[in-house]
Amino acid sequence: MNIGQLLIIGFEGTEISPRLASLLTTIQPAGVILFARNIKTAAQTHTLLRDCQKHVSTPLFTCVDLEGGTVDRFRSAVGPSPSAAEVFATGSRALFRKHGRVLGENCRALGFNVDFAPVLDLAFEASRAVMSSRAVSDNPRQVIIYAREFLRGLSDAGVLGCGKHFPGLGEATLDTHHKLPSVEKPLRKLWEQDLVPYRVLRRELPMVMVSHAAFPAVTEKAIPASLSRKWITDILRKKISYTGLIVSDDMEMGAVQDFEPMGQPVVQHIRAGGDIALVCHKEEMVVRAHESLMREAERDPKFARRVEQSARRILAFKKRWIKSDKRAAMRRPTPPATPARIEKRARQLWQLGEEIRTATLARTSKNAGQKKGRV
Repeated sequence: MNIGQLLIIGFEGTEISPRLASLLTTIQPAGVILFARNIKTAAQTHTLLRDCQKHVSTPLFTCVDLEGGTVDRFRSAVGPSPSAAEVFATGSRALFRKHGRVLGENCRALGFNVDFAPVLDLAFEASRAVMSSRAVSDNPRQVIIYAREFLRGLSDAGVLGCGKHFPGLGEATLDTHHKLPSVEKPLRKLWEQDLVPYRVLRRELPMVMVSHAAFPAVTEKAIPASLSRKWITDILRKKISYTGLIVSDDMEMGAVQDFEPMGQPVVQHIRAGGDIALVCHKEEMVVRAHESLMREAERDPKFARRVEQSARRILAFKKRWIKSDKRAAMRRPTPPATPARIEKRARQLWQLGEEIRTATLARTSKNAGQKKGRV
């Protein structure tokens, strides 16, 4: 039934262990996701991802959250990356694209083929304390300009991007890592604001990540969007006409665990129309999620058909990816992360930072001159 294809899993440790090898062999997941806790050096990370693939028969999505700024898993392995807000402040589309390309090349150097970026949330005042430099603008058209170029940069490097956090955390005042935010906003306003990037970029986003925020004015109850058929199937699939892969945010986050214990939320995400659930940390949570999917598919023929629908979509997606000459990241293994190669990546990061500083200063000076001229 390919149930493992409905999971991307995380784990502890920096190298393959007999326990991890057994977990991967048993579950056969769609992918793995690494965090800073798994990444000590570039060479170690490359080896770890290569060893994970040895235990899974289909090509893995090797995933990371790499936005730059506060969300930077490669800081110790390659060097610090600029945030989306810093790059956006330059106003340079060329630098927006270069930001995506440089981060994508860093992903490829370490063995990753999926970057869960860019953030499409609008930078409203309400979420400023939570989102900080992760969000670039409160104007959806400006968000689209940055995101489109960033995605093109990732694609240039052979890396898949993912728009997040659908339908939008721009007015969420709580962090979904800990609590369930409730956004009191009607669908009409969301459609005109937060959902615009997803509507415009629907054919350019390989994946969309659904958040755990609740939108009671839309769903009529405080249910996380990641578990809502209204959001996933009725709005994202049908109303927006999105045809790519739909993934959940981490199912171990407090926002969804407070709603229901592990197992059932993963089932609900798939039942609602999601394709892949992320379970990012504990082995027991991964096992519980997998067992819950298996039991529900055995118990409910309708759910079994829903599982098969997503499994086929994921495998077809991987097949198209492998056949693509431009996007050969899953077909052709990246060369080992040698010190010289990583030094080159670190130097390119530094150069990008210098270009951003220069462009920001030039734009600030130009704006100041224009204001002075109008006095």
